[in-house]
Amino acid sequence: MSLITAAQTATVFTETVHARELPIESWVYGLIALVVFAALGFVVASYRDVANRHAAKAAAYAARHGDEHGGH
Repeated sequence: MSLITAAQTATVFTETVHARELPIESWVYGLIALVVFAALGFVVASYRDVANRHAAKAAAYAARHGDEHGGH
């Protein structure tokens, strides 16, 4: 390896190190992901058992339209 190639390689590695700096600590990204997934989990859990909340409406619809399954 020539001296010029070694100098260019060192320059590239030096610039690469500075390009990889994160704006915040790395563990904060994990905390942000945890909060986002928890919020999305709460949204998904809030839709749980929605069909049973409207069982009377489904039964009335089934009676009007002759559907024996009630739409579920």
